[in-house]
Amino acid sequence: MYQRILVAIDGSTVSHRALQEAIKLAQDQRARLRIIHVVDLGPIYDAAAGGADVTNEEQVMITEGRNLLASAKALAQSAGVTSETALLMIYGTGISDAIVDDAKLWPADLIVLGTHGRHGLTELLLGSVAEGVVHIAPVPVLLVGGLAHLS
Repeated sequence: MYQRILVAIDGSTVSHRALQEAIKLAQDQRARLRIIHVVDLGPIYDAAAGGADVTNEEQVMITEGRNLLASAKALAQSAGVTSETALLMIYGTGISDAIVDDAKLWPADLIVLGTHGRHGLTELLLGSVAEGVVHIAPVPVLLVGGLAHLS
């Protein structure tokens, strides 16, 4: 039985599906839900080191993250699930690490993530937050994929 479920969202369709699954599971298990969004400010600070003014971009990323979390919390609340949110800001250290570190600190007994299901060269070049979490998480990880496209 899960009592503390952490779900990471990024605004994508698959992360929304992961949020919906986490909410259903929290309802079923009568669990608390922690909804997180990770903002990686590393790339914009790299641009700032080159002399670019990134103040506006940083504020946009933070505001979008807060809005995303507010919508997710409202969705959980409308389903009768007790939830909390957190905006995690990192500086190029790795989104997977930030998710797992937060899961340990909270402490979660399940992590729920959406996965885009990339394979092959795309996966090798881009990496996968979900794969990174699966490899280092101290608790079970539930991966929620996107809907298969019909040809």
